[in-house]
Amino acid sequence: MPRSRKYRVITGLERVNNRITRWALRRGLAPNAFALLETTGRRSGLPRHTPVGNGLVGDVFWLVAAHGRQADYVRNLIADPVVRVKVGGRWRAGRAVVLPGDDVAARSRSLPHQWDAAIGRLMATRPLTVRIDLAAG
Repeated sequence: MPRSRKYRVITGLERVNNRITRWALRRGLAPNAFALLETTGRRSGLPRHTPVGNGLVGDVFWLVAAHGRQADYVRNLIADPVVRVKVGGRWRAGRAVVLPGDDVAARSRSLPHQWDAAIGRLMATRPLTVRIDLAAG
């Protein structure tokens, strides 16, 4: 799948931002609009941490992956849907399901932190909805 110029520019900027946000999330210093997604590397088998927008609604975590199946974390959760999400300073286990038929724009507008969702819509190249069903807690 060829990667667009927009994708290359945006992901270059995201790499820097993600390092800072990941550092802050691990220490409980990031704004509530963000969460940390843990997937298992599809090749390495090691835990991988990716900052994402906080889409927690009850026991479901909604995620709009701005780059869809091009994103490594999406490829990882397709290979192994068992994930964890750190939200509100606490880890919760869950199972991810990719929803290719979902209305991504409507889903994005339904997320709790609209300023972050709006930025995501601007940066998106191939958006895809992911639903993570979390263990009760």
